[in-house]
Amino acid sequence: MPAPRTVLLTGAAGGLGTLMRDLLPAYGYELRLLDLRPIEGEPDAIVADLADREALREAVRGVDAIIHLAGISLEAPFEKILRANIEGTYHLYEAAREEGVGRIVFASSNHAVGFTPRPEGDTPLDPGVLIPVDTPRRPDTFYGLSKSFGEDLAQFYWDKHGLETVSVRIGSCFPEPTSVRMLSVWMSPADGARLFHAALTAEGVGHTVVYGSSANTRLWWDLTTARSLGYTPEDDSEPYAEKLIAEQGDLDPANEAHARLGGHFVNDPPIWPY
Repeated sequence: MPAPRTVLLTGAAGGLGTLMRDLLPAYGYELRLLDLRPIEGEPDAIVADLADREALREAVRGVDAIIHLAGISLEAPFEKILRANIEGTYHLYEAAREEGVGRIVFASSNHAVGFTPRPEGDTPLDPGVLIPVDTPRRPDTFYGLSKSFGEDLAQFYWDKHGLETVSVRIGSCFPEPTSVRMLSVWMSPADGARLFHAALTAEGVGHTVVYGSSANTRLWWDLTTARSLGYTPEDDSEPYAEKLIAEQGDLDPANEAHARLGGHFVNDPPIWPY
């Protein structure tokens, strides 16, 4: 697939969206920005709700691809998750189908498999230890459930309509990891841009699910499908490990929040809005 020139970036005012606004243009993309709220310094950004189907259709018209980051990014009452993450994602896919957009990169989440036990063993990078992308989904929240829905929706639109998607199960994308758990699931912003670029340009993806993280020494999941797209992560959380462990202590397997991929989302997730 030739590198798309114009990409609609939904959720462009959010944390990850803000990072990608700065990084993706270097790959040659012209970004069309969309968010529920205005974006400071971006007067041409589209301000629209995912429930506004007419506005969505106009927003996707003429773009080569979509990176879909919009929605609620933490736990919330089911009714809010339903409207923003489930119905909103459906509306976006319908708009893309109606306007003939060929590819979406969908921001899924590790919380779609959050109740999966984290790997055990002395060799975290042993392929026999890493969690494969086809592990059964075990969402840890309504938020994680909405990401499972998004992956199924993407598969349906590929099978039914030929609309390609790369679903990226993002760990945590911040300038640096802020917790001991994040040492295993962290994706640097630079690696995030590399992965999104690979997802936008790889050929014949159909519907491909990948894990989104850097090449962390303490990695929990298998990046094989991400690498198959052409993704080559360059960063590792390990330089932050000594300081974080000294401040917070190491992971305790007896702690349910430490024993599952979803961390504290399995028992006491942060609630949106925050």
